[in-house]
Amino acid sequence: MDCTAAALFPSLKAGDDVPMMPAGEPAWVLLDKEREDGLAAQLRALLAELGSRVPDGLAEGVSVDETGGVVHICEGVSISACVRIEGPCYVGAGAELRHAAYLRADSWICAGAVVGHATEVKHSVLLPGAKAPHFNYVGDSLLGGDVNLGAGVKLSNLRNDGRNVLVRGLGDPVDSGLRKFGAILGEGTGLGCNAVTNPGVVLGMRCNVWPNVTVSGAHPAGSVLRE
Repeated sequence: MDCTAAALFPSLKAGDDVPMMPAGEPAWVLLDKEREDGLAAQLRALLAELGSRVPDGLAEGVSVDETGGVVHICEGVSISACVRIEGPCYVGAGAELRHAAYLRADSWICAGAVVGHATEVKHSVLLPGAKAPHFNYVGDSLLGGDVNLGAGVKLSNLRNDGRNVLVRGLGDPVDSGLRKFGAILGEGTGLGCNAVTNPGVVLGMRCNVWPNVTVSGAHPAGSVLRE
């Protein structure tokens, strides 16, 4: 299975709104906080260029905390009541932050993406049009365009023993080099309600995970995971 960004996100076009994806390497290297071209470093560079931007007249209960870094919210973002945003964080044009959404540090929410009610995002990218709309946890993960998480879907990002996350299903287990690594979901993939991904899951384009299923390892494009 090809785990590069080119295979998982073929419609992605480089631009100011999306992070630069690693070429010729597994997409999960973007989640390495030690890399100069990792998500955290790219986000900080973008925010240093753009500066802080927090709209006036936010809804009741919305809080923006720039203690740890800049928050930049583009024009046309819909922000409902009781949303919490912690910098560094970027929210692209036309994105939607629904009631009680929680964006933690190093969240990059691209144009048209949705972070829904009671959904928590941390050190992750929602590429254009990705949706985590209801009671989701998205930690240390990459969601491709038009990905949809059903209500209650959790992308687990940490092994119980705290060791590096292994990616299985590619032959011998591959050490990702990451202590925290949730899931990488290819374009058009959908997960049913209350599905859970174990740390280190990679799903190719247009995969379909049935409700209540726990997923481990890497699965090629078009996979249907029923159990």
